[in-house]
Amino acid sequence: MDFWKNTLRSARYVLAPMVDQSELAWRLLSRRHGVQLCYTPMLHAQVFVRDANYRKENLYCERCSEDRPLIVQFCANDPEVFVQAALLAQDYCDAIDLNLGCPQMIAKRGHYGAFLQDEWDLLEKMIQLAHQKLSVPVTCKIRVFPEMEKTVQYAKMLEKAGCQLLTVHGRTKEQKGSLTGIASWEHIKAVRNAVNIPVFANGNIQYLNDVERCMRETAVQGVMSAEGNLHNPALFEGRNPVVWEMTEEYLDLVQQFPCSLSFVRAHLFKLWHHTLQVHQELREELAKAKTFGSVMAVNRELKQRCQEEARNQKVGEVAAGDLPLPHWICQPYVRPLPKDPSKEDSGIRGKRALEEEEDKNTALLSKNKQKKKLRNPNKSFDSSIKPKYAKCEQCGNPKGNKCVFYLCRSCCKKKAYRELADCAGHGLFFKTKYEKSLQCKSVQNVEVPETESKILQPPPKIKA
Repeated sequence: MDFWKNTLRSARYVLAPMVDQSELAWRLLSRRHGVQLCYTPMLHAQVFVRDANYRKENLYCERCSEDRPLIVQFCANDPEVFVQAALLAQDYCDAIDLNLGCPQMIAKRGHYGAFLQDEWDLLEKMIQLAHQKLSVPVTCKIRVFPEMEKTVQYAKMLEKAGCQLLTVHGRTKEQKGSLTGIASWEHIKAVRNAVNIPVFANGNIQYLNDVERCMRETAVQGVMSAEGNLHNPALFEGRNPVVWEMTEEYLDLVQQFPCSLSFVRAHLFKLWHHTLQVHQELREELAKAKTFGSVMAVNRELKQRCQEEARNQKVGEVAAGDLPLPHWICQPYVRPLPKDPSKEDSGIRGKRALEEEEDKNTALLSKNKQKKKLRNPNKSFDSSIKPKYAKCEQCGNPKGNKCVFYLCRSCCKKKAYRELADCAGHGLFFKTKYEKSLQCKSVQNVEVPETESKILQPPPKIKA
């Protein structure tokens, strides 16, 4: 509690760690509008240890006196690597956070984030070692289990290992994308009542009154916002500014503290989300923007169109559509509820199945294929008109059109070597080369005259 009160200055309003989204410029914008504590984007501990450029780009160059208190978050699955990375970062922050909440597929493949939540022995070692070696506190951000009691035991284990602050996202690792659903504040409340360290709540935060209600119902020390903040950086101020006020302030900060253009585009897509549903041609322009100047030009055009709409709007006129406010006002994005599988003909289909269905129709292409189509307009993704290849008789791969054995190159090479044969179609000439080698040997075996042979003999070795 002393750490929260003194070092973190009793922070109640917290900006979440967001990959490629909570960079320095965005953190400063959020701090200007009510945020009291920020996290860095999630950093990969192993890359942070081995790559000096990664450290420089993601932490060492992003130093600003206004950007404190600050917690650096790492993903890791090895105690030694986690501690090495934390030791390199501890002088640039107020605490080190271990990510145990990322539910994405990349975390599953990399074996980190929420996919470590069943490996309690490993997590205990990681937290204990960090608690012993670091000069700053170690904290954790977790997701809940479906079972409330297991979630409580999980939190108590982390506290016992040395975790000094716990952020609880009230969703399970399965609740993501279209299945996000509602976060369970009951789980968060149970954890808060069971531990003696500060707890931050995460989930269901769209307005300031949500923050206040969450703190009343769960008794947590602070509330963290991610998506709500991305759509309205002034969320913790309790106001809904016009979008261009936020975008212009953010773009000014980017000029002072440069970052990747992809980060800037992503932030503008979030801020202008509702407006871009109306002016979709500008959505395409923003997606294609390759320079900071072109991004600013799209932002100016959006601002002009919205100001014109605002001037033409009659006093007391209700906003069109399902939005509670006009689309040019910062407001949350409400995810559609998960579809009921019983009402679907084929139930919930996987991402790959959906992509395969899209491939059948050239009008419905994935983003990657749309990019390929832009580069090569004549390219076709219709599988029905793709050329059919004759298959290799042995392995089923496409056979060489001129192969004398009717095989692919790999099978042809093995057969030609084994049978000492040639295949001009694949450029393999084992038989021809063998015959040439025999001819060379026969030429070398021709008798040489005695005088000539003496000349060709090497000189005798001189003994030392």
